[in-house]
Amino acid sequence: MVVGGLPAAGKSTIATVLAKRTKTPYLRVDRIEHAIVSWSALSHPLGPVGYAVAHELALEQLRLGLDVIVECVNPLALTRDAWLDTAATAGAAIVEVEVVCSDQAEHRRRVETRTSDVEELAKPCWTAVMNREYEPWSRKHLVVDSATTSAESAAELITSMISARAASR
Repeated sequence: MVVGGLPAAGKSTIATVLAKRTKTPYLRVDRIEHAIVSWSALSHPLGPVGYAVAHELALEQLRLGLDVIVECVNPLALTRDAWLDTAATAGAAIVEVEVVCSDQAEHRRRVETRTSDVEELAKPCWTAVMNREYEPWSRKHLVVDSATTSAESAAELITSMISARAASR
């Protein structure tokens, strides 16, 4: 499962509920990037480094026969396609989820007031979120609107979708 979307859309909240509910390993690119910066001479912006580590960790879990949840902004078709390649390399199926917040005032409030459990995470301001390069998704994927769907309901929707796909195979 790859959970993507703009900062403060609700990705981490939904992925956390999903991981707890399904007991699935959860890889969060923000946490990976924070660890890299904390433990090395590298600094932000890291470019593809955090994503590269997440891909390798996800591939390892998939090759062990485990499911994995990856949460990241995933802003470009290139970054989304790379997850397809990782899943294909492991012979695994993929579920792509885009989290959006359709209520712009609520999204802005989240950006401006949110806290993070990733210590010292550099959070973007509202202008940076709105000006961020973020390409529209070009293939079928699940869209969850966190302005109208609770994290618990979103996790239920995602697990139902996975169960339905598994039953149809």
